[in-house]
Amino acid sequence: QVDRYLYHMRLSDDVLLDVMARFQAEMVKGLGRDTNPTATVKMLPSFVRSLPDGSEKGDFLAVDLGGSQFRAHQVKVFDDGKQSSQLESKFYPTPKEVIQGNGAELFDYVADCLLDFMETKNLKHKKLPLGFTFSFPCKQTKLEEGVLLAWTKHFKVRGVQDTDVVSALRKALQKHKASFDIDVDVLALVNDTVGTMMTCGYDDQRCEVGLIIGTGTNACYMEEMRHIDLVEGDEGRMCINTEWGAFGDDGALDDLRTEFDRELDLGSLNPGKQLFEKMISSLYLGELVRLILLKMTKEGLLFNGKVSTALLTKGKIEMKHVSAMEKYKEGLSNTKEILTELNLFPSEEDCIAVQHVCTIVSFRSANLCAATLAAILTRLRENKKLLRMRTTVGIDGGLYKTHPQYAKRLHKVVRRLVPTCDVRFLLSVSGSGKGAAMVTAVAYRLAAQRKQIDAALAPFLLSLETLREVKNKMRTELEYGLKRETQASATVKMLPTYVCGTPDGTEKGKFLALDLGGTNFRVLLVKIRSGRRRSVQMYNKIFAIPLEIMQGTGEELFDHIVQCIADFLEYMGIKGARLPLGFTFSFPCRQASIDKGMLVGWTKGFKATDCEGEDVVDMLREAIRRRNEFDLDIVAVVNDTVGTMMTCGYEDPNCEIGLIAGTGSNVCYMEDMKNIEIVEGNEGKMCINTEWGGFGDNGCIDNIRTQYDKEVDEGSLNPGKQRYEKMTSGMYLGEIVRQILIDLTKQGLLFRGQILESLRKRGIFETKFLSQIESDRLALLQVRRILQQLGLDSTCEDSIIVKEVCGAVSKRAAQLCGAGLAAIVEKKRENQGVEHLQITVGVDGTLYKLHPHFSRVLRETVKELAPQCDVTFMLSEDGSGKGAALITAVAKRLHNVGQK
Repeated sequence: QVDRYLYHMRLSDDVLLDVMARFQAEMVKGLGRDTNPTATVKMLPSFVRSLPDGSEKGDFLAVDLGGSQFRAHQVKVFDDGKQSSQLESKFYPTPKEVIQGNGAELFDYVADCLLDFMETKNLKHKKLPLGFTFSFPCKQTKLEEGVLLAWTKHFKVRGVQDTDVVSALRKALQKHKASFDIDVDVLALVNDTVGTMMTCGYDDQRCEVGLIIGTGTNACYMEEMRHIDLVEGDEGRMCINTEWGAFGDDGALDDLRTEFDRELDLGSLNPGKQLFEKMISSLYLGELVRLILLKMTKEGLLFNGKVSTALLTKGKIEMKHVSAMEKYKEGLSNTKEILTELNLFPSEEDCIAVQHVCTIVSFRSANLCAATLAAILTRLRENKKLLRMRTTVGIDGGLYKTHPQYAKRLHKVVRRLVPTCDVRFLLSVSGSGKGAAMVTAVAYRLAAQRKQIDAALAPFLLSLETLREVKNKMRTELEYGLKRETQASATVKMLPTYVCGTPDGTEKGKFLALDLGGTNFRVLLVKIRSGRRRSVQMYNKIFAIPLEIMQGTGEELFDHIVQCIADFLEYMGIKGARLPLGFTFSFPCRQASIDKGMLVGWTKGFKATDCEGEDVVDMLREAIRRRNEFDLDIVAVVNDTVGTMMTCGYEDPNCEIGLIAGTGSNVCYMEDMKNIEIVEGNEGKMCINTEWGGFGDNGCIDNIRTQYDKEVDEGSLNPGKQRYEKMTSGMYLGEIVRQILIDLTKQGLLFRGQILESLRKRGIFETKFLSQIESDRLALLQVRRILQQLGLDSTCEDSIIVKEVCGAVSKRAAQLCGAGLAAIVEKKRENQGVEHLQITVGVDGTLYKLHPHFSRVLRETVKELAPQCDVTFMLSEDGSGKGAALITAVAKRLHNVGQK
């Protein structure tokens, strides 16, 4: 009979999955900026951005307003490695005249109670941070500010709604400050649900959901910032207080609400509001049972149809009665006793029926709670892009704790609805007290950490003034490199390349190009056609250069190169042809002519012996002779930067600057012959390979070098050399990041203070990882995955810090590169004697091409520092291959013109 009568309260799994889907849709609505105003589930940002990590410590106060009693707490958090804490509390009544009076009286009462507590604990003369647990829906704009949206749970205090409750508490405390010598700093406003999650999060770092199921009901969880439209910023996570009690206030649950739910709602303090809460929280379940029993009695199904005063009296059946009647182990004795106390004089059948009604009502509550919790767990799993997730739900509330069957039912249904989540339910110990202290402790820790991180990264923030200074110093160094008397001691070598022209479109023929400049070596065949069907066709093969050859003898290195050329010629079937060849050699060379290049010094990890000071073209010819299989016409030794300029010059005659921003960093440009004192002749132009990586080797930019730059320099193959390159090029940026991460870890700000083995390895942090980590499209989850690939097990907070460090290092690199380039374009403008210069820069290099922000920051810096120059950046296509062939072709053309 009861089953038939309460048929609508029995919910199948299909119905629960449907409720789950409805709640997921409500969550999305609440998170969206445009849809939030009409959403019933408000999804309020709590401004709690981090869970406890175990390093919190100190003394904290907490006050807790929202239940049947007001509580004051002192929480001591110990940093002893055992995550221990100590809680001392005192309970105060919440008189009806206070919870239904006016705002000033309420907050004065809270301040009085806190003062009494501090006197009891002898805390009056200490300055202590306080967390304020306020268990009502509030709209927060920061952690220590919250505007009350609406009272719930029988509270109806006048003049508080739509005002900031933290200001009201501070005002009340201020009155006591002078007269009672207390100094309390309200640092955080905390919802009891958030407090529950934080308390459990202190004991179990997997805990990222808080659930209250008692007088009221609510849930909170850690949401990705990128999904929270109501708060600025995309980085990290923030705890969202769902305020799910209002789910269904727009009619979304009307098909599941029974006549008893409607009657209960009409008789409540807030009709039409908090409809979900009224279906599941302990404040209303007793009343729901009373309304069902009343109707059943009126219809003669119970108590022989005799309606007692108890059944007519609102609130007469409470949750404690429902819980006691559901203690099946005690048979029907509890039920009989309770009903008799209520003057209902039941028969055994009545007792069985009433017990069944209680079971159905509380079971429906557990079912509905499980469905909405399952929606949150599913969202968390999807946010993390996991197929299976392990997580912990921190839980509190009288219904969950005291009802004999509730917890078991809830767990069972949740696991059935979300089989892909392994859920641990952890009971909170004083979530609203200890939890508020935890939120305050975490806020305290984050503020201290923020200070330390800012201090570490401050030297990477370069002002406009500093960048202008760098530009002016670069300009001075460029001039030193061009002048005969200062060239020998100049750090920016300004090497003449003997490339005296850019392509004019008449170049044609077959050319070979060699490209040596990194860990790979390429051989290319380039076919250039002129005239109307102007085109460049390329065929190439890549060969690796093993480390033992990079750092072996010069003879071994050049023999390896010739072996690769022989393989390529055979592969292309052109072993017999004596083709003109351009040799891209991307290391500093002093040239005496276009086909003579003396190696000034190795860079980029090369260390082959007996090469420095030698002519690399001669070394290549010697190796070809040693092999005695083929012959080649080596026309030009080419720097990759010059090749980049030439490739772009083939497309755009306005291109007179080449820039490489990749593994290494360098610039070349067309300089007027009259300014190049170390080369005879004043007519025309010649391309100057600046080799600007050595800028600062004389100490002129020491004021902007950080301790991390010095560590990277000291650990490099060439300490004291190429200092500017070590601050701007891809080969070193990852290493700078690694040094910063080690320092922050030593300070206990990263990776739980443990310097992991992989972090000790030089070169682990390749520049490609910087580019990936800084990508705007990359969620923190993917950042964590990249760090895991590197053997760095990071939390969400760690990932935010790593991303920030990468950003600071790469932004400085782009700005410094921009300052150097601004010096070059300004020099070009002055050379041409124009007010306004239009010029194109040919650019190559992985840092420029692949890093998500480098090119933009570089362009912005040049624009800022050289406002009279209109600079176009053109991406080069294979400057070191195609460019070498074009230089060879231009040299051949100019040679032929000279002969004629």
